[in-house]
Parts: sequence; structure tokens; C-alpha cells
Amino acid sequence: MNKYIKIIVAALLILGGLYMMFFTRNLGWGIVIFLLAALPIFLFFKNENILLAFWQLRKQDMLKASKFLNNIKDYKTELHKNQYGYYHYLQGLVIAQDHPTQVEPLMKKALDYGLNMKHDRAMATLNLAAGAISKGRRQEGQKLLEEAKRLDSAGMMTDQIKMLKDQLKMPTMQKHMHNPNMRNRGKF
Repeated sequence: MNKYIKIIVAALLILGGLYMMFFTRNLGWGIVIFLLAALPIFLFFKNENILLAFWQLRKQDMLKASKFLNNIKDYKTELHKNQYGYYHYLQGLVIAQDHPTQVEPLMKKALDYGLNMKHDRAMATLNLAAGAISKGRRQEGQKLLEEAKRLDSAGMMTDQIKMLKDQLKMPTMQKHMHNPNMRNRGKF
């Protein structure tokens, strides 16, 4: 649903509540309708599909989370601009297991739009570091890992950071890969 329709619904509920309180003298129902106007206002700033996708991610149900994210057709018309980053962040988390190469651009967009929570920024940075390390950009990966470690003040991602640092310590295959046919080259 378009975000501005929610504001119109809230305005109509407020007007209906005021009408019931002052013109029909139904003070109780007027207050109830007036308070119901808070729901569309809340959903203007926190989209229901994003909230449901977060709930499904907590339950580790990626298919349902993906379904809720797919309900958002055009994120710029349906979401408040504070939620653009979280939309891309959730998209990246949902596809991380199936398509790890597509995660990096989504996490970059999420960090560009902005994530409010420090641990969300740490997770996005950690995903960027993993993508950089897997593509052979070791220095960029090291820098991103240090930033993720700095952002992870609660220590929730210490195991993942340690695992990626261990991956950095491993020699790259390109430097140590030898072609056995190259040894016999001079004998012919």
C-alpha cells in the first residue's frame, strides 16, 4: 500500500473520532477511533511487510521472509526513506544462502541508505567483507573486517569475524598452485 494512503486513512480516522466525540457525544467510541488512527501513522514509518520479514528471519524462515519482501513492489513509493536501507539489508540476508554473489551490491545499498542499529551495520559490513575475501580482495576484506569488529560492540559476531580472519590467513590458491605439466616443459 502506498505510504500516503496510510496518512489519508489516519486523517480520516482522526476526523471521524473528533466527529464522534463532539457532534454525536459518543465520547468513548470517539476516543477509540481516535486511538486507532495511531496504527496507520505507525505503519507509515514502519512498513508492515518489513516488520513481518524481520519476524520471519528471527524464526529462520527465509521463504516467508522473501514472500513478505516481494509484497513490496516499488520500495520508494511504499516505504519511508528511513526504511530503504533495511529493505535492501533484508533482501541481502534472504538471498545470502542461495546466491552469495548477489549479496554485496544489496549490502552496499543498505549501508548507503543507512541502517539505524549498530549490529545491523556490523552484519552488513561483515557480509561485504566475506564477499571481498571470496573475490580475492584481501586488503579490502581486512579493512571491512576491522570495521565490522568495531561496530560489533555486543560481541554477537565474534565467531564469524574470527572465521573470516582465519580465511584471510590461508594462502591464496593462485600463488601456490602449480601446474604439473609445466615441470615437464623443458624435457621435450
